[in-house]
Amino acid sequence: MKNFHGVIIEESLKSKAILQKVKIIKTDVEKVTQEHQTSWIKQWTLHTIEILENQAENIATEISQTLDSQHNWYADFKNDLYHYIIFCNKIFKIDRSKPEKYHDVVNYGVSLGIPDYQLPFPPQIK
Repeated sequence: MKNFHGVIIEESLKSKAILQKVKIIKTDVEKVTQEHQTSWIKQWTLHTIEILENQAENIATEISQTLDSQHNWYADFKNDLYHYIIFCNKIFKIDRSKPEKYHDVVNYGVSLGIPDYQLPFPPQIK
């Protein structure tokens, strides 16, 4: 089984219940700076997570329904084969052997006002 790994920013969630359904590997706290462009909060609590392969679809759906709809956040997790990039009410599942598929994700994120440098994709596709 190829488990997924990624990051969820706790402050991006309307409800923290989803954090009980994933394995938290580590947690880092970053003080918000101007570069974060999230002046309504004081910190980012970044949880590095692991998700079982057979739970990825359900977890992605739940994250999509749990992300703060007042601000444009995303979460992502990936394994060797697939990369889930999750926005509020929209999920992209990218086959990692087709990096050109990231263009749609980057364009969607930028259209929401997310700075392109905050979109975690290989620089060659931007």
